[in-house]
Amino acid sequence: MRALLVGALALAIGGCGTSGAESTAVPTFPSSDGAGPATAAADDGRVIPADCGRILGAPDLEAVMGLPLGSVAVRTTIGVPQPAVGRTERVSCRYTRAGDGGGRPLLDVNATAYLDEAAAYAQWQVNVRAESGDRRDVPLGSAPGVLFEKRGQAMLMVAHSTSNLTLVLPDQPLPGGKSRADALVDLALRVLPAVAVTPSSTAPPQQAPQPGREPQVGASG
Repeated sequence: MRALLVGALALAIGGCGTSGAESTAVPTFPSSDGAGPATAAADDGRVIPADCGRILGAPDLEAVMGLPLGSVAVRTTIGVPQPAVGRTERVSCRYTRAGDGGGRPLLDVNATAYLDEAAAYAQWQVNVRAESGDRRDVPLGSAPGVLFEKRGQAMLMVAHSTSNLTLVLPDQPLPGGKSRADALVDLALRVLPAVAVTPSSTAPPQQAPQPGREPQVGASG
């Protein structure tokens, strides 16, 4: 699946908003200055790893953002299921400068898993409709994605199989003239293989029972 997603990078870049933090979040794990073990076993059948170091390791973010090795810390927050919209898992990741005491984030990532593809896609549509800013469709292979850009930040929202992914990138210097869209697509392609199961079909489903807007990560995914 990584090969498919990486193959879509050039098209996604060429083609080429956030909600309040969720009040139902539960345990938060201590910050870490590095990534978790790459070969760690699955979390008791979870779709979304319970360790953000296995969703996006600090070295990956440092590489994309042109930051020194060991300069990024990550904080993991585990959310609770939300049966009303078919959500079974939620993990939020906040990446900050190491040693800054959890200050302004470098990146926020929100990954969620659902009972089936229909529930995931319907909730993604609800969340996309609720966002604001300059909107652009940015599909990553067969995974629909939408980029929102506005003053102060950019957000990429992706639906893939039974999972949804939201990345929020605050304005900050980027290396080599890289745009916010370029950085978000690069990061999403690194994250998706860790948070999504293999889709049963390439066409997104069109039906799901009574979804409601789901809070995302960041200042306003």
